[in-house]
This record gives sequence, C-alpha cells and structure tokens, in this order.
Amino acid sequence: MTFRLAALGACMVLAACGSGQDVDPAAQYGPTPSLPEPSRALLPRMHVPKVIGWASGETPTVPQGFRIDAMATGLSNPRNVYPLPNGDVLVIESKKDAKEPVERPKRPVMAWIEAKAHGGNGGGPSNRILLLRDANGDGKPDSQTVLIDRLNSPFGVVLVGDALYVADTDAVLRFPFTPGQTSVAGPGMKVIDLPAGPINHHWTKSLTASADGTKLYVGVGSNSNAMERGIEAETDRAAIWEVDIATGAFRVFARGLRNPNGLTFYPGSDTLWAVVNERDELGPNLVPDYMTSVKRGAFYGWPYSYWGQHVDSRVRPQRPELVQSAITPDYGLSSHVAPLGLAFYAGSSFPAQFRGGAFVGEHGSWNRPELNGYKVAFIRFENGHPVGQPMDFVTGFVKDGQARGRPVGVAVDRAGALLIADDVGNTVWRVTAATP
Repeated sequence: MTFRLAALGACMVLAACGSGQDVDPAAQYGPTPSLPEPSRALLPRMHVPKVIGWASGETPTVPQGFRIDAMATGLSNPRNVYPLPNGDVLVIESKKDAKEPVERPKRPVMAWIEAKAHGGNGGGPSNRILLLRDANGDGKPDSQTVLIDRLNSPFGVVLVGDALYVADTDAVLRFPFTPGQTSVAGPGMKVIDLPAGPINHHWTKSLTASADGTKLYVGVGSNSNAMERGIEAETDRAAIWEVDIATGAFRVFARGLRNPNGLTFYPGSDTLWAVVNERDELGPNLVPDYMTSVKRGAFYGWPYSYWGQHVDSRVRPQRPELVQSAITPDYGLSSHVAPLGLAFYAGSSFPAQFRGGAFVGEHGSWNRPELNGYKVAFIRFENGHPVGQPMDFVTGFVKDGQARGRPVGVAVDRAGALLIADDVGNTVWRVTAATP
C-alpha cells in the first residue's frame, strides 16, 4: 500500500507537468490525424474517474429525435451484445479474474489503475451469456435466462447455421444452438485454442464469421503495451486470425494490430473492419486509436511503428523492413478513447443519413489528464469509406468527472434499434428513433 500511494503521488506530480502535446482532440479524427512528438515519463499521466453508477431514472443522452431506455439492469460486467435473428438478444457478461504477475516496479500501480479503468463490479455471477426475450416487441424483455454458464472471460459471439461460436479468452467454443432456445446443455466443443496463459494482457477476443459461414475471424490483442515482454510473448498476437470452421486450422489474416476489437464485415461486402486500441505511454495525445478496413496479409505497425511508418523508438530490436511495409489506418478516433465496439447501421428505423455508417463504443481513457471517449460515436460512410467528423451520438456516461457508465460492445437489433453494453453501469441500453 505504501508503494502504491507513493507511486500514485508521483503520477499526480507528473500529471501536473506539461507534456508538450497541446493538440485539439478534434484534430485527431479522420484519415490524417495530428501526431505530436512523443512525450515519455516514469509513469503515464493518469486520470481514472470514480465509478458512481446510474441513479434511478438516469440515462445517457441521445440527440433530439431519439430516445434511450434501459433494456436490462443489475447485470454483472456486460461487455458485449449480440442480437439473434428471431429478436432475442444475447448479453455477454465477462470479467478477467486472473491477475498478471509483477514483472516491473510500476506494475502494481498500473494493475490498480487498469482494474479501476476497465470494468465495473456488478456483484453477481459473471463470465456467462444471458438471453433476453422481448415477446411483444416493446423493447422491454419479458424474460431473462442464462443461456451458457461457466465460461472463461468470454467476449465475441457469432451464430453460424445451427451453431453458436463463443470466443473465450483462451479458446473458441462451439455450442449446438437454434434461435428460440433459452438454454444450452453441456460444455462447448473446442474449435481452437487462443493465446492466453498467466500473462494475458489484452484478454477480450472479438469474433465474427464470413458471409458464407466457412471462416471465423478472431481478434487477438497484444500481450504488452509495446513489446516490453519480448517477442516470444507476442507469438501470433496483435493480430486477426482466420479460422477454418470445418477443420479448426488457422492462419494470421493481418498483423500489427495492437488490440483489434469490434470485428465486423461492411454490409453487403467481404471487407472486414475493426477498431483498434493503440499503444500507451507516449503522451496524452499519442497514439490515436483507430477504425480501419483490414486487408489480408497486411501489417499495421505494432509494435515497431504507429499510424503507418512513425517509428516507436522504445522497441528493441527495431525492424525497419517491417516499418516500410506498415499500412496507414483508414480513420483516426483520437487518442486513448479505447474503442471496443463497432456496428454498421443496416437498419431502416433511423434517419437516412445513418444508413451504412458506423457506431463505435468508446470505453474511455485512463492515461491522460483530460478524459477522452466515454461515449458512442457515429461516423458517416460514403461509398464504403468513413467521411467527415464523428458525431457524439450517446453521451452522458461521465458527470462531474465521475463515471456513471462506460460503453463497450454495440449492435443493431432486428427492429433497427442500437444496443449498447455498459460494463460499469451494468446495463444494456437501447436507442430508438422517436419517430421511426
């Protein structure tokens, strides 16, 4: 405790010092974000808001012409939502139970900060999948059942044919399932192991499937911030895997993506998209997180470079030949917003300007003095590409510097409403158009 307090005191002193990175966050959105010079310190500048939760009757804020309601409350770390074709909604409750070993003097402080920053505490059972059923279509579930229990930090879910695939932190599992069921009996069948182990830095594993149902795509985050644990700890990590459903064989689809989440295909295309959490400890306004289409066989820079070919001088050994091949992402989301959810709007109940655009769940910063993120942003698309500045679509998760909630996964349900998993507020929110 003495060490923790001393280190936190040092953080506060560092946070009071200028970083030389005075950048308007708005200048870090889009295809050419402003990139200041790196700024390093003994510990990153931190600001973790106190979690207060939602008072009775409180909701996030949505634009005029929309309304937001709590679809489910009193949950335990809801991290993702997945609508089924029959109208049922799956809610993935998940938390990381295992603690990482102490390898560096600052690790206990960082672990404490990350625990405060990366999830709530619902107090009940977690690491399971709930099923919400709204029989009369009024947006309020008539029943809530446990579909699958005793999972290992699950996150990604996708339905393919008569099987439900679940990405635990250490494996992809297959469960026989037909929409309409309210429970699944027996353990799942393992499709493939995923990198995990005692050190499992980025533990959420995003999941989607190809349109023809033959391939799974799994997001596997890095095992460190910037390869400080060595190259062996990063084997097949910071990557998106392509898994053959029939055989379980895999290959790396794309590399150099520090923590890819929200994997989804653009509607009507075979173009895979993801949101990516970039590296920390280079200053409050570096490096911008991003949303990008993902090209087969491409390298996106981590850990050797960021935003294309900007070299990270901390990494040893350097790999200039890899840096030369690094691809620049499509769209910057500003620094340290921690995007974890991505959903394209293919519904019809929202106004026309939302069709084909992207909703991004931004879990929010912890390693910069001014909070950033803590919202659901909307980015308009034209001809399959993001354009313009983002719109703050769902806000109000932070009030007076305190966190009432933090958005994670987002999805669009059968009726065209936007669903949001709020892991700190322990709520699933549903946004509808006031006049569809």
